[in-house]
Amino acid sequence: MEAYRKEQQEAGIIDYDIYIMSKREKVLTIIIAYAVIFAVGMVFYHNIILSLILGLFAFKYPALRVKSIIKKRKGELNMQFRDLLYSVSSSMEAGRSLEMAFKDALRDLAIIYPNSETSIIRETTFIVRKIEMNEPVEQAITEFADRAHIEDIENFADIIKVCKRTGGNLAEVIRSTSNVIGEKIDTKRDIETTITGKKFESRIMSVMPIFMVAILSLSSPEFMAPMFNAAAGVVVMTTAIFIFVGAFLISEKIVDINV
Repeated sequence: MEAYRKEQQEAGIIDYDIYIMSKREKVLTIIIAYAVIFAVGMVFYHNIILSLILGLFAFKYPALRVKSIIKKRKGELNMQFRDLLYSVSSSMEAGRSLEMAFKDALRDLAIIYPNSETSIIRETTFIVRKIEMNEPVEQAITEFADRAHIEDIENFADIIKVCKRTGGNLAEVIRSTSNVIGEKIDTKRDIETTITGKKFESRIMSVMPIFMVAILSLSSPEFMAPMFNAAAGVVVMTTAIFIFVGAFLISEKIVDINV
């Protein structure tokens, strides 16, 4: 299954809920994470062995990194999808068919996104190719939605299927749909812009305890000595690390707002 997914990715056919790290990327991610965690361990324990053991948590980081990449990639695709919707809607209002509207949209998107590897350029190209191979446009859009796993794209695909089946006013439906979805995406972007500062503040607050412990260790080593030389101190420091990590995860959840 993994080999099949790699073949699809190499062909440019991407399931946006799946990201497979290369061996080099995975090793580099683990090395960087291990170095950071080891450094934190040295600050809190002043013990190489305990820091090396703590560093083993780095092997869990690639999974977290993959989730972050997937989320970022889907967020970018969702924003790009708004531009596709506006272009398709404009073409249909000018009297073009849905099939021709996607071909026009591909040219418009190429101006907005010069990089041919941009996700929306690649996906629109696939849709146009399928249309040229006489595949129903609603099927091509549905296949895109099935791989994107994004609510706005799935809703758009469902609306296209219903309109094609019932023979509704496709141009009017797409215009109103593109406006609603576009406003939703714009609202989400505005919220993300607003909370970007708060995210930065929460991350600064999360790393501040590390700097505080480091400064106290350097400025008042005799004051901090019991924390590093006694078993009770190790327990306290370990508890503190878990509290800081928990606080960081909670803060990330708080600022992660879904629209």
